[in-house]
Amino acid sequence: MLAALATELRQTLGLRQKQDIQAIAQRLPGVNADTSVLLGDDCAAIADGSGYLLLAAEGIWPTLVETDPWFAGWSSVLVNVSDIYAMGGRPLAVVDTLWSQSAAAAAPLWDGMIAAAQTFAVPIVGGHTSCRSPYNALSVAILGRAQALISSFKAQPGDTLLLVSNFRGKAHPDYPFWDAATQADPVDLRSHLNLLPQLAEAGLCDAGKDISMGGLLGTLLMLLETSGCGAILQLDQVPYPAVLSLKRWLLSFPSYGFLLSVRPHVVSQIQKIFTAQDLICAAVGTVTSDRLLTLTLKGESDCFWDLNQTALTGFGAS
Repeated sequence: MLAALATELRQTLGLRQKQDIQAIAQRLPGVNADTSVLLGDDCAAIADGSGYLLLAAEGIWPTLVETDPWFAGWSSVLVNVSDIYAMGGRPLAVVDTLWSQSAAAAAPLWDGMIAAAQTFAVPIVGGHTSCRSPYNALSVAILGRAQALISSFKAQPGDTLLLVSNFRGKAHPDYPFWDAATQADPVDLRSHLNLLPQLAEAGLCDAGKDISMGGLLGTLLMLLETSGCGAILQLDQVPYPAVLSLKRWLLSFPSYGFLLSVRPHVVSQIQKIFTAQDLICAAVGTVTSDRLLTLTLKGESDCFWDLNQTALTGFGAS
């Protein structure tokens, strides 16, 4: 059962898209030889003497832009905001690059972006717009600031892996998205996100990532790759919304979802911080030193990925 599930999950689009990053990973080290910015985190963390400026960008899946443009616009802001909070920061502003076939085609994309910008209290301060393109496309970049970082490079052998999420939502009817944001109270959303920088600033967590389109497994692999570690992920311990299957959840972008790698002695304290706001915070695995991602389920074990042999993004520990 587990072997068949693992084989299927290895072939998912989310993981294949993460492997596409290798093409640029091979080219950037020489370009960045004179900077201390680590490549492979959710944001570029640029020390500025009083903390860190955080810079990130996301291109939106073209299929989503074409078929659900309002949600694509909304998601373009959401995913960037999530990247900033995932690194222990708070967002300052976003800019967008929008190509559309007409002003009418651009309108729902803009409506979604504006709704999300208002919900997350992040201004749209500029960008590029063209309504004379042969296609519709959208990307958004974000600037934020952090005093203390949650980094993809800080996971340590012996850490406990915590899955943080919000099950008060619904599944998108067509795509692997769990929507816990569009209908939620904006004040609650911002309060939930602000827990991440609070953890960083309190010294409770220095390692983690937001759960991206690669799902839980893709996100965990990226965390392990940059940290030079492995992990045992106990699928029996992974909670998921009752309306979904475990497989569907493992493939989903959860809208509010983070994977934290924390020292065991602070697990209980961190869990209480999230559960106090009715959020999920479950211990789902352990970080190891062998650079293997091993899955366990119902007494079975499967080596899902060997980072010693096969890179994912190409960033991180060699």
